[in-house]
This record gives sequence, structure tokens and C-alpha cells, in this order.
Amino acid sequence: MQLKTQVLVLGGGPGGYTAAFRAADLGKQVILVERYPVLGGVCLNVGCIPSKALLHVANVLNEAKDLSPAGINFVQPEINLGQLLDWKNKISTQLNAGLAALAKQRNIKVITGTGRFVSDTQVQVDAQLIEFEQAIIAVGSQPVKIPSFPNDDRRLIDSTDALNLEDIPEKLLIVGGGIIGLEMATIYNSLGSKITIIEMQEQIIPGCDKDLVRPLMTKIKKDYDNVFLDTTVSSIVSVVDGLKVTYQGKAAPESDVFNKVLVAVGRRPNGNLCGADKAGVTIDERGFIPVDKQQRTNIKHIFAIGDVVGNPMLAHKATHEGKIAAEVISGLASEWRALTIPSVAYTDPEIAWMGLTENDAKAQGIDYEKGTFPWAASGRSLCIGRKEGLTKLLSDKKTGRILGAGIVGTNAGELIAEAVLALEMGATVEDLALTVHAHPTLAETLGLSAEMIDGTITDLFIKKR
Repeated sequence: MQLKTQVLVLGGGPGGYTAAFRAADLGKQVILVERYPVLGGVCLNVGCIPSKALLHVANVLNEAKDLSPAGINFVQPEINLGQLLDWKNKISTQLNAGLAALAKQRNIKVITGTGRFVSDTQVQVDAQLIEFEQAIIAVGSQPVKIPSFPNDDRRLIDSTDALNLEDIPEKLLIVGGGIIGLEMATIYNSLGSKITIIEMQEQIIPGCDKDLVRPLMTKIKKDYDNVFLDTTVSSIVSVVDGLKVTYQGKAAPESDVFNKVLVAVGRRPNGNLCGADKAGVTIDERGFIPVDKQQRTNIKHIFAIGDVVGNPMLAHKATHEGKIAAEVISGLASEWRALTIPSVAYTDPEIAWMGLTENDAKAQGIDYEKGTFPWAASGRSLCIGRKEGLTKLLSDKKTGRILGAGIVGTNAGELIAEAVLALEMGATVEDLALTVHAHPTLAETLGLSAEMIDGTITDLFIKKR
């Protein structure tokens, strides 16, 4: 069976379905190929959405515990794992149905199956051969597996397995102190697991500024059994009682046994799994597909978006790239012009940052100014019992233009949006300082950080130089 289409999109994740929808809106005939029976990809089905649903549960459980100093005490919660899993899955199912309806409204033909290029104008999907004029590769990524680990043991899991909530292990080791590992730690700790984290770098969330990570590190050191930095796992061996893990690190013991081990050491692109080389598309040694600012590969009528084109592997980056690819295919003058991509760790507390980090600024020799407002001086933060946070703003010392921002604390992922807009609009410190923020809010801490740089702050006393 052979089909023909103007635009073929390979992969139905956030980038893929956005590209397909945008191309259809611009008048193109579109076929969307997705290997799973529902649209949404990793993010909607086994990533962003289900993890945030469970993190909401974790936050409610943690907030209930935190109310005891206010004289409010709750009984120990009874957790029905089966019901919790059904509730989480219903959220994804509802969004799956919405995407299917949107595809149907746009007359997009959705084909379920694994697609592989057989030439630069054809993709094979099981028994179907699809001929296309333009193609968009949106095949995503998958969790990294370490070959020396016992990957056939069901007690060794990845983030997808962790979200299936088969059980709540008494002792859980998380290999990798990045965003995914720490989010899973937040969930399982709230459900009752004793957590140990292993990170090979000198801090959790490597690449993020230390002052933003510090409040989270302080909290999890109290809440978790162990957090070992500058430490690696030498071996994992299956034993009757669990998984025996041998460490290599100064502060870590020689070994320990865990009921389960979650490996969260990153993700790798699927560039080598879709036969892109058969279409002549360049794939680098890591599996990434290089593209230009218009998301075009070395083959001019084939585009690529999302995780497969490089870091950061984030859904909101993929959707932006998907629109660009669809618009270029449709003849519009579109290209990647975003000045920053925000990053968020939905931990407790949350961490969010955008633009230049202090590490970046120092490495690039940029002359910058910094304003940091501690949430211990925020009335709103004190009212919710979370004074450990802080908001930080970086600006160019000469021009005052916003260079970067970081927030750690409740709802940091929501609060960072104002800083992203400020950077995109070319705002200065004075612009933010003169913007009237509602009081008392957590959002006003960004304006107060600007006042710290501007020298107009009254909520704190800063000695004049």
C-alpha cells in the first residue's frame, strides 16, 4: 500500500504534533506517523505530564506535614497505588483524546507504526510506503542504559518504569542527581521510600548556579537517607534481597543493598533509529541530527526538531522548533530567534533559571551585576512557610539589560516567565524595578531583585559603597 503526502512528520510528541498541526493550518496535506497508539510522545505519556501529576500529589503530602508547626496535624495518609495510577493515567488519556480530535479537525492522517526512511522521499511504516515532498523528523530520545548494569532485572528501572508505580520500595537508590532523578526522588520520598542519591559531579543539577541549588540540597539532606556527590557506581549485582550497589567515592560506603535502583543519567537521541542515513541525512556520533536556524538538515527538504537535534531536551523547545519547520516548509520567513530557553526542576523547592547563569557569565568574561532577594524577607513566602527560597537577577553592568535570572522556591517554574519575557523584550533593571508588582506575592521578588541592583530597595538595608 502506498500513500502520498506533501508533508510527513515522523514522531507524534510535542514537537511532532505541533509541526503537523501548524503545517495543516497553513494549508499543507499532512501525514503524521507515531509508533504508539496515542499522540503526545514521551512528554505526555511517560514524562512531563504524568510526573507533574505525581509531583502535585507529593507537594500536597509534604504541605500537610509542614502544617504541624501551625497547629494543624493530619493522620497518616492511606495510599491506594492502583487508584493513584488510574488517576494519573486519566490525565494523560484526556490530553491524548484532545490531540486526536485536533488532528481529525485538521484532516491530518495519523498512522500508527514505526517509520523508517528508505530514501530521501519515502518512509516505510510496516506494510505502508509513504511518499513525501517534505519531511520533519521528530523521533525524540530515550533513557540512557548503562551496559554493565543488570538491565534484565525488573528492580533496575528507568524514569518510565518509575512512573508506572508498581510498588513503593522501602529503599530506593537514584543514580544521577539531575532534574529527572531529583523529581522522581521527590515523588517517591513523599510516598514513603527512603532515598539515596548518587551524583558523579560536585553538585546536584550540574550546570545550575550553586546558590540556586543550595536550598534544595539543604532540604533533601534532611529528608533523604543519603546524598553522595563526587561519587560513582562501580557495579550493581542482583541478589536475593535486592540490588547490591558498590560505590566509588570518598564519603560513600563500600556498598549497600536497595529494593530498587532508578538509573537517571540522561537521555540519548533516537537519530540512528529512524533510517535517516538512508535519506542521506547527516547524523553525528552521538545520534544527534545537525540542523540550521530553520530546522533544515543537510537534505534541504528534510527537517528535524526536538530532542534529536540537540540539547536542551525540553518539550517547549521542541514545540517552538516544530512551528518553525512547518512555517519554513509553507514558505514563511521563519527561523530560531529565541534568546533563551527556560529550564525548570519541579523539585521541592522548585528551581528555574533562564538566560546566562553566573557560571556562564564568569566563563565568558562578561561584566555583570547581580541582585539577589532572599525569600526570608518576603511576606508571601513566610505566609506559606517556605522561607528558604531566593530570586536572583543578572544584568549587563554598562547597559542595565537583563542577562539572566534564577529562582528557587515554591512555583519557581511559573515565576520565571516574567524574566524570560523581560530578556526577550530587551528590558533593563530599571524597567523591572519600576514595574508595579502585586503585594504580597512571590512574583514581586523579581522586581525586588531589580531594586537590589538599581539601589532603590527599601525592603532590605544595603550599605552604600
